Amino acid sequence: MHTKHPNRIECMKIMQIYGTPENVIKHCNAVADASCQIAFALNNKGIYLNTALVLSASLLHDIARVSEEHWNVGADYVSKIGYFKEAEIIRLHMHHSHDTDPYKLKEIDMVCLGDRLIMEDKYVGLDERMDYAIRKAEGVKWIEDIINEKREINRILIKNIENILETSLEELILNEF
Repeated sequence: MHTKHPNRIECMKIMQIYGTPENVIKHCNAVADASCQIAFALNNKGIYLNTALVLSASLLHDIARVSEEHWNVGADYVSKIGYFKEAEIIRLHMHHSHDTDPYKLKEIDMVCLGDRLIMEDKYVGLDERMDYAIRKAEGVKWIEDIINEKREINRILIKNIENILETSLEELILNEF
């Protein structure tokens, strides 16, 4: 078991050893950048988040994206190499529902929020990202309903975070890209 979280270079090596495609690695880097920007900004406002865990879990969240049930496959692999906290976040990232209270946020919320703002390796914002997820659902109503429910929860969460940070997440993230 590892007692520390892998840094960006170590995560890149883990993904390369696993065989994660380059476009997925770029996506994971963009999600990590967005997730960490939000986490650092919240830390500066007194909401403590473990940014090392946010970074490593964001970088590894889609390590197995080309696999069916990539969240379970990726979590199993990352757990096998000893990164249990990252594995837990990876396993839950596709189905996690946020609390809308920013003072109750956890590291998984940062990973999921970053993932819901990034499409491939670009910041696109919540609506464009969720519209893309709905198109991928190909008219399956129950999946569309879940995506729209998550969209509304995320919309409230984002508004609450922006009120604390006194800036928009778009401004915060795009100033880093």
